[in-house]
Amino acid sequence: MSTSVITPPINLGSLATAWGSPFVERSQVAKFSGGILHSRTMANMDASGRGIEGRIKIGRKVAYPVKELIAWMEARAKHPGHPGKVGSYPREATRAK
Repeated sequence: MSTSVITPPINLGSLATAWGSPFVERSQVAKFSGGILHSRTMANMDASGRGIEGRIKIGRKVAYPVKELIAWMEARAKHPGHPGKVGSYPREATRAK
């Protein structure tokens, strides 16, 4: 009999309330996310087609709708150590023998 661990979804909705604007300019992504994301990461994701849908560009500035940015972050967020998630290796498996 196997047991499965169910983890609650990650909810980053409080970021929208704290931000107070409907858009986040790319250079402000680090401030918006508390340093989790970087503007160069977002530029690379956009260039490779893995960025946020609904982004807008005015002149040289790129901005992301807050709701889409949060949904994008939540879709990629993982609980540390959760079985089956990318990058969540048990400590024993990563130690040199």
